[in-house]
Amino acid sequence: DDLGLLPQPSKPRFLTALVGIYVRSQPYGGSDKSSNGHRYDTIPFANGMISAGMSCQLIHYVHQEHTKFFDVLKNFQAIIVRCNPGQIKADGGDQGKFDDSMRAIRKAGIQVWPSPDVMEFMGAKDALCKIADMSIGLEDTLAYYDEAAFSAGFKKTMAFQPRVIKQNRGSSGEGIWIIKLKS
Repeated sequence: DDLGLLPQPSKPRFLTALVGIYVRSQPYGGSDKSSNGHRYDTIPFANGMISAGMSCQLIHYVHQEHTKFFDVLKNFQAIIVRCNPGQIKADGGDQGKFDDSMRAIRKAGIQVWPSPDVMEFMGAKDALCKIADMSIGLEDTLAYYDEAAFSAGFKKTMAFQPRVIKQNRGSSGEGIWIIKLKS
């Protein structure tokens, strides 16, 4: 169901694909999905690409059709991967096989964002902490690994502004809270 997806441009500047995974054993394909089977941000993401003059085809990875899937991807100039860690395995597929095939696509000269290697390096919950001191980061991004550090550090930063907390497990948008001081 691609309800809300803009029409593809007749003469696109680039041919792109947005790759997702639909976990067939889970309602709507996973807890990160809307009733259309796509992640909540998929249609707006694709529409941004389309509005910029690029085509953006929405494609679900089905592990039983692995070879056919990657043959199709060879027709695109760029691939955007939006598969949460663990969901390929949850659908019965092999994450390593998927990642190796994406690496082969990159070697063929097709852009893949994020690459499997970036996902491995940055996919951890402390990824934002790793870039906190870079120009794209926020210097007050912190990770706490024990109760004492959380208690001391969180209280200190909470005094200045609202905070976003993400638990150190899961990657489907669950376990995220915005914390504000009482008025």
